[in-house]
Amino acid sequence: MNMSRIIFLLVFFVVGFSLPVHAQSKIGYVNFGKLMEQSRQGQAVRKALESEFSSRDKQLSASRDAILKMEEKLKNDGSIMSEANRVKLERDILSKKRDHNRLRDEYREDINIRRNEEIGALQKKVYEVIKKFSEEKKYDLVLTQAVLYASPTVDITDQILQRLNSSQ
Repeated sequence: MNMSRIIFLLVFFVVGFSLPVHAQSKIGYVNFGKLMEQSRQGQAVRKALESEFSSRDKQLSASRDAILKMEEKLKNDGSIMSEANRVKLERDILSKKRDHNRLRDEYREDINIRRNEEIGALQKKVYEVIKKFSEEKKYDLVLTQAVLYASPTVDITDQILQRLNSSQ
């Protein structure tokens, strides 16, 4: 009888403690990049940045084109120019290149700062939508980054995208 009690207790503990381990966890995956690209808010951020920086982008293109024309002139006419004119043109090219590079670096820095500001605000909104959705649907774990593979059964990106697009 002692032996049967021990076996009963052993089976009881094994079964009792293993049930929570075998309980199904609800896991979801969200492709954050897809949300940023395809959401209304992500597209609005992209368009706003493009319009904000389009004039500076055009200015940089014009500067680059002017430098290329000067270099072409030096290449074609340099051999027939006077020494003083050739040296002056070379200095002008070098000066314009320095100015262009400085403007380009400032442009890149400014656009990166603005993009980070806008994306940061959008990320906050996206995380709120993901969290609310996950709590409502009773997910135990939702991953957004550094996922090697996610099967379509756990990918909830389209559901989150739909919620995000329907929200303000």
